[in-house]
Amino acid sequence: MIGSAMALALFAPAQAQDALGKAVASDYDAKLEKLFLDFHANPELSFKETRTAKIIAAELRAAGATVTEGVGVTGVVGIMKNGDGPVIMVRADMDGLPLAEDSGLPYASKVRQVDIDGTEKPVMHACGHDTHITSMIGTARRLAAMKDQWKGTVVFVAQPAEERIGGAAKMMQDGLYTRFPKPDYALAFHVSAGTPTGKIEIQPGLTASSSDSVDITIFGVGTHGAYPHMGKDPIVMGAEIVMALQTLVSREISPLEAGVVTVGSFHSGFKHNIISDKAELQLTVRSNDNAVRQKLLDGIKRIAENVGRLNGLPEDKLPQVKVGFESTPVTVNDKPLTERITKTFAKRFGEAALLTSEPQTGMGAEDFAYFVAPNTDVPGLYFNVGGTPQADIDAARAGKLTLPAHHSPFFKVMPRESITLATEAMVTAVIDLLGPGNGPTAD
Repeated sequence: MIGSAMALALFAPAQAQDALGKAVASDYDAKLEKLFLDFHANPELSFKETRTAKIIAAELRAAGATVTEGVGVTGVVGIMKNGDGPVIMVRADMDGLPLAEDSGLPYASKVRQVDIDGTEKPVMHACGHDTHITSMIGTARRLAAMKDQWKGTVVFVAQPAEERIGGAAKMMQDGLYTRFPKPDYALAFHVSAGTPTGKIEIQPGLTASSSDSVDITIFGVGTHGAYPHMGKDPIVMGAEIVMALQTLVSREISPLEAGVVTVGSFHSGFKHNIISDKAELQLTVRSNDNAVRQKLLDGIKRIAENVGRLNGLPEDKLPQVKVGFESTPVTVNDKPLTERITKTFAKRFGEAALLTSEPQTGMGAEDFAYFVAPNTDVPGLYFNVGGTPQADIDAARAGKLTLPAHHSPFFKVMPRESITLATEAMVTAVIDLLGPGNGPTAD
């Protein structure tokens, strides 16, 4: 009898896991694939995601959530209550990028849209946000069908303008944590084109770098190109600023700390023999530590202004530095929450499916940071799901093909493998946090 009871106890969780996998796969074939194809073929730019938001809102309502639209401009919030218990936020970003798609996919986007800057641009889902929102809908549908396994509240957040690093901040400013239930835990994922399908990257601590867009406007005195002594050349001052900025990372930041100051745009003048009266620089600034971030930003302002003084500009004409319009701090996974969900994923998918000590290969940023910043007191977990077959990754390492990168016109991932794994993972995490014990501190 004891042996039979133990066998049943071991069999039941495995049976439940298999049931979840089958249910997600079935839902993908019946519903989610069509949604994904529609999202991919009809992307929308940041803060312009009106069609996308309406579809998400309708799907969340159909799953039984109470939905509010227009949060943080175009954001959607869906509340699914199921008795007393913790509040879990599940977030997915929904905007596309201003790129003309060249992926060769039969469902490639041909969309053009007027951006918030008034310029018409091609639009493409070149970072997998179509995967994210499709999975969130799948997660809502599964959780609605599994209410016997969890108690509490799930807050589904479809966030606009992650690509402009502005949507999360806008939703917070619009009362996300005051108008709606404040989460006890916040969860999100990203599909990764550089990670094999079937794999999940999850680790505590740093998961995304900070990012700041910085504009520098240099005011000169225009004159004839043959009489440079009669003016103040903003192009020369801009070049001095560009070169001096390189010392911020190389000479002011510890070599053991990460930092990037990249000048991505330098515009001035319109004629060979005219010295302009203005130059404009656009920078992106990255770091893995908020103190380093502040040091870099302070240094940029100091260098720009003092180059102006060096060139004899009056105090009211010094270069102007604009920061904070597209900015996010570092994203840090909460250690206890991450450790708990890592164990849960290991049980669900097996240890071999988890990548828990992957080295950082770049300084990508993510404005999920605003939802889990230290001042919110909301522990957060952000993980990655693989989007490219292992065979393709192996071939790329052997030099036989080139993998399309995120933000590339050639970007693509395997939607079925990505969406089903992400949905299973998110449902598993939510049920773990809202099931028996109700929280990551429970045994």
